[in-house]
Amino acid sequence: MNTGNINVREPGLERPLEAILLMGPTGSGKTPLGEFLAAGGPRARRCFHFDFGHQLRLAAADVHACAYFSQAEMSVLKTVLRSGTLLEDEHFGIAAGIIRRFVDCNSIGSSDLVILNGLPRHVGQAEAISPFFSVRLVVHLQCDARTVLARIGLNAGGDRDNRPDDGLADVSRRLQLFSERSMPLLDHYRAIGIPIAEAPVGVDTQARELAGALSDPLATCISGGRDVRDGA
Repeated sequence: MNTGNINVREPGLERPLEAILLMGPTGSGKTPLGEFLAAGGPRARRCFHFDFGHQLRLAAADVHACAYFSQAEMSVLKTVLRSGTLLEDEHFGIAAGIIRRFVDCNSIGSSDLVILNGLPRHVGQAEAISPFFSVRLVVHLQCDARTVLARIGLNAGGDRDNRPDDGLADVSRRLQLFSERSMPLLDHYRAIGIPIAEAPVGVDTQARELAGALSDPLATCISGGRDVRDGA
């Protein structure tokens, strides 16, 4: 991998963390669902929502970020935030730093579960995160462009107040990017035997409804093998 002057540190955690990957276009409800699942009821292990976009913004504003990123990486990180582009393979060192910072800040242990949202966003990233995360389930939120625009206009998920990048041109660009770069992730994970759980998303669909519709495939992952849906 050609990294130029980007500082890519030795990747990986001591042991990859088990994870559920949330996939869906912008506005489909990934962030509200991730927050809902992480804040859910009794379970056999702790669960953390890793919102990659949010973690990027936190890292960019963190005066202590130099512990995780070089100056060159910080420059690329801020450029990615401004432009809304994807982190390409040669800049994965930045994603690795974001992951390490998230794990450290939350004191995440080897028995904990992570809900991935926004990473990986293309097949190259899916391969690169393997030293950090072992994806056990992919949740695909199915939401067409018309529904996405309606949900964003209504702020159906309750997570889009005052977002400067929700204009029609920006949303259309993100939808195209998702279709071209992120949708191939489904075939990638199917090919390596990871189950895909699909849930249709309507204009008014809420996180609680999605969690209910996905309760069967989610239960084992979130509870660590112990079904807690009925207090068992």
